[in-house]
Amino acid sequence: MRSKTLASLGILLGLAISPAFAQTGSVADSRPTGIMAPLAPIHPDGGNAADGPGMSIDSTNWAGYAVTGSDFIGVSGSWIVPKYHCLTTPNSKSVAFVGIDGYSDTTIESIGTESDCVGTKYQYFAWYTLGTGVTKITGFSVKSGDAILARVSYAGSEFTVEILNLTQGTVFSTSAAVSGAQRSSAEWIVARYVNPVSPLMDFGIVSSGQDFTNVAETDWATDSAGRGPIAAFGSNTVKINMVSGGVTYATPTALTPDGSSFQVNWKHE
Repeated sequence: MRSKTLASLGILLGLAISPAFAQTGSVADSRPTGIMAPLAPIHPDGGNAADGPGMSIDSTNWAGYAVTGSDFIGVSGSWIVPKYHCLTTPNSKSVAFVGIDGYSDTTIESIGTESDCVGTKYQYFAWYTLGTGVTKITGFSVKSGDAILARVSYAGSEFTVEILNLTQGTVFSTSAAVSGAQRSSAEWIVARYVNPVSPLMDFGIVSSGQDFTNVAETDWATDSAGRGPIAAFGSNTVKINMVSGGVTYATPTALTPDGSSFQVNWKHE
């Protein structure tokens, strides 16, 4: 059951930078070359993924978990940046992110990391989106094996997106108002590019949540009913498999016993 007490909400939403972390990163122009956001889950039947809660569904471009509710004010996620396999999947891409909205509406407020194979060479970086456009964060180093903490929060009329590289000790955050945001869902996702289509990088496994990262209260969310890990949302929890044209690209495992964590397994490029 989700806690009704928000006394520790600062752990989830707090944006204070501890002395161990250095503010870094700057933003590039919206939608820089190579960035075409997997903004929303594309359902194989041509609709979106909002076919109903409390079940497992297929999406053309998302794998992971989403929860639905009302008036979300925070979501946190943590994951380990995956290894690259660029010799087996050259010219491929994958992203991991945490967000509010996007599952069943037309905006998304999210932040995450991208892992690309440019030919057989690899590159990693962080990015965010506040509404519709996607912005690459420059000067924020990301490497395979890094532990990432990402948060999206809402207060007043603005969303704040924040990402911390816990391994390297750096943090980036920014805020903006988003017109038309419904705050009706939160999600923890590994995604592929579909506009245009790019092969899904062989990431092996993406491990998400506190049981794999040792970051407390991650893969948690807060809405008008309270706060808690993914499983606390009960029948409003949706497991999402990345499946298109009869091909399974990536699948999430079941949630761990505490309901906070899972892994996404790569299946096909």
